[in-house]
Amino acid sequence: MVFLFRHQDFGKNKLWLANKSKIILGIDPGTLVMGYGLILVEGSKASLLEMNVLKLSRHKDHYERLQLIHARVNELIREHKPVSCAIEAPFFGKNVQSMLKLGRAQGVAIATAMQAGVPVTEYSPKKVKQSITGNGNADKEQIWQMLQRILHFNERPDFLDASDALAVAVCHFFQESSVLPDTSKAKGWDKFLQQHPDRIVR
Repeated sequence: MVFLFRHQDFGKNKLWLANKSKIILGIDPGTLVMGYGLILVEGSKASLLEMNVLKLSRHKDHYERLQLIHARVNELIREHKPVSCAIEAPFFGKNVQSMLKLGRAQGVAIATAMQAGVPVTEYSPKKVKQSITGNGNADKEQIWQMLQRILHFNERPDFLDASDALAVAVCHFFQESSVLPDTSKAKGWDKFLQQHPDRIVR
């Protein structure tokens, strides 16, 4: 089952929000599963708009997978009209062939966004973790729990690729808006929580 979450009130207020807000698309590229997440930014606050995955494993041909990535990213941009796209940089492993395929998947996603006029920013996995949790070595569960606090929702995805993509979008939101202080030190994150008590779920 594919996890899908949509902001329930967005459709009703789409016209008003068009003038008061912006949307950021986050992508976690993959050759078997591509995660994506969209957040709605209103001033200094962000909320979850949609997150999901594109499952590619049943398609054996690698070039067909690349075409599907292009089509889905293009569809997301047409539907939501994001002002920017954030994408996670590949994690370098030992398998050269896997890295080559992953690099192609990322390149297709980047090229699709750029062709549509959407600027793209790339973030390393460590940078994303640092921005979300204050810890560059945080695990996926820690990232997910912090995303729930930041964006105020309780649902859990079936695939963590979706939450990884959402984390990239939130990371870009923090970097772009300077909402989040330097989290290289624990006190920076503590200060952020003190300044934004509404983002703490008790």
